[in-house]
Amino acid sequence: MQNRNFVSKDLKIKSWESIESYFNDLDKRDINSINDLEKWMHDRSELDSVLEEDLAWRYIKMNCDTTDKSLTDDFNFFVTEIEPNISKYSNILDKKFIESKLINELDEKKYFIPIRTIKRKLELFREKNIPIFAMLQKEEQEYGAIAANMTIKFDGKEITLQKAANYLKNSDRDFREKVYFLINNRRLTEVDNFNNILTKLIAKRDKIARNADFKNYRDYKFVELNRFDYTIDDCIEFHKSIKSNVCPIVNKINKNRKESLQLDVLKPWDLDVDINSKPALKPFKNTEELIEKSIKCFTKVRPKYGEYLSKMNELGFLDLDARKGKAPGGFNYPLYESNIPFIFTNATGNLRDVETICHEGGHAIHSIVSSTLELVDFKELPSEVAELASMSMELISMEHWDVFFENKEELIRAKQNQLEGIISILPWVAIVDKFQHWLYLNPNHSVEERKQNWIEIAKEFGSNVVDYTGCEDFYANTWQKQLHIFEVPFYYIEYAMAQLGAIAVWRNYKQNPEKTLDNYEKALKLGYSVTIPEIYETAGIKFDFSNEYVNELMNFVNEELAELYK
Repeated sequence: MQNRNFVSKDLKIKSWESIESYFNDLDKRDINSINDLEKWMHDRSELDSVLEEDLAWRYIKMNCDTTDKSLTDDFNFFVTEIEPNISKYSNILDKKFIESKLINELDEKKYFIPIRTIKRKLELFREKNIPIFAMLQKEEQEYGAIAANMTIKFDGKEITLQKAANYLKNSDRDFREKVYFLINNRRLTEVDNFNNILTKLIAKRDKIARNADFKNYRDYKFVELNRFDYTIDDCIEFHKSIKSNVCPIVNKINKNRKESLQLDVLKPWDLDVDINSKPALKPFKNTEELIEKSIKCFTKVRPKYGEYLSKMNELGFLDLDARKGKAPGGFNYPLYESNIPFIFTNATGNLRDVETICHEGGHAIHSIVSSTLELVDFKELPSEVAELASMSMELISMEHWDVFFENKEELIRAKQNQLEGIISILPWVAIVDKFQHWLYLNPNHSVEERKQNWIEIAKEFGSNVVDYTGCEDFYANTWQKQLHIFEVPFYYIEYAMAQLGAIAVWRNYKQNPEKTLDNYEKALKLGYSVTIPEIYETAGIKFDFSNEYVNELMNFVNEELAELYK
């Protein structure tokens, strides 16, 4: 737990007035020396860590139980009553910092990243956007609240869609088809709701961009996300690289699936079943066993990684089971004052849960090893770096999945699934990212235009082996499954960038495990104190998503997959 030297240890944040004095102190304080300036920076960072952790717990609790209105009210109170005031004062403090004559005496290399980021924030700040941001944060949660309570009735039981998805692994094809239609017909009942939510969000986001003197929200968001190390055009080229180098492999995988299952037509309910019609993998019986095996797996990677997960479990910082009323998805939430993160997932007993805990566990390791960094600014990670940590751990940990699968044949199946999943996710990321480019370049589009554009993009990157005849309505609305589109716009292409980096880390790990882990950890300890390319270089890889590099890494994964099928 981080010690408080500036903020009262007894502080309870129940109103803006309860914290206003700290901002006034920082605003009015005289800064006459470099020591004064660095003390001011550390006090501000301490205040930020307290406030961000308070908001974090409100968000975590709300997601753990979306049925408790008081938890949602607590979160909404913070984002509507407190955050707007924080935003105003933050702009004042940013100006005070940047305009200080002493800023030139700071260590330029050490503070390059936060200074660059603060200057960018000042460029984008518009006071008239503050109430729009507050309303956005509230409305963005509407999607999760609806999705969390989506269930189907099956065999006389009411089950969540996450649990229902497990039945798509059943070897009985008629059974799978029935479940597929139950799930997707339930999704169709919310199509209008989700479209209405997104339409409202797009309008507000477009207004924010125009208030900040941008032509559209896409261009604004690229700047707001601090994408200093690549451009919009780079992302568009990345889409093309995925289409050229990855989509053909996905088609090859699906052709193999079709032949192995001896099907005339491969349907969407055939995509999750084992290609030899074997029962679905069951890596654990319950959440307790998932935690126990995950700790063992992480311990085999490095003993201290297992200790980290064990400590989180002891503190109650793991909420992994799926239940009605719990928000969908999964996340690792860093807690800057506790210096121990919180992992939230919806485990239902399948292989995907293993992948998820290893992914979020990678984030957790990142949070813990970078927790000693001086300032919150160094701990607030760009997604390209954060996802490198998590996706690399997915692949590194895979080398120790014998903890979950004692049977060698099942272990091979698990690895096959993991690698095919990595290949298949890249086109999906490209689809979602390109779709969002269109959404915000055409903010006044109709719902019908939105649907048609999604279909067009999905077909461009989708597999031509899978037949969606009879499922056209489901296909046209599959974007509604993607939480990022609603809650964190444009935060998705980073997954593809980081996935390439993770493949490169894994390739190094297979050649020299200890050296790779040393480099991995050195990179994680940097937090965001240097540029993204420098962090990747420290990890022993390249920050590169050119056509040549995508081709090189896809060939490597394809070769590894071929070895597993021998």
